[in-house]
Amino acid sequence: MPDPYANQLFSTSGTPCVEKTPVTGVINCTLHARSERRGLELAAFPSRALLKNEIHELILTAEECGPGKTVNQIAYLGFFEIQQGGILWVGDRVTLNGETIGVLAGYDLTHFPNHFNIVIKAPAPLKTGLESGVHPGDTVAFIFEKPESQS
Repeated sequence: MPDPYANQLFSTSGTPCVEKTPVTGVINCTLHARSERRGLELAAFPSRALLKNEIHELILTAEECGPGKTVNQIAYLGFFEIQQGGILWVGDRVTLNGETIGVLAGYDLTHFPNHFNIVIKAPAPLKTGLESGVHPGDTVAFIFEKPESQS
């Protein structure tokens, strides 16, 4: 079956998503590691469905990236558990305790089906979870930003 994103099978330009609820969760593991040559291969698709109680990893990069790209320079933020499931969409604004930390860039499936590596484009210099003061119980949200072409 052809991939509708890779084969541009939609009648709209850009994203077909026009509205969605935020996906929220809670940090349950703080990480303190980084890599300059990680080689994360972001999947070609821009969206993923996340279910309540799933656990996924949050990774930061300052590199220009997106679906289908490779990411090398990263900082590990932490793992989080989904409290409110829903759809993640590349371009979602990502918040930690209500403060914007970056924009959803894509998903690496290295450890799937155990968990997704969720890659967030963040400003440099990158900080690990420990360096950022991330703690278990901190809240994470992925908030859809409606493209201007759909306003």
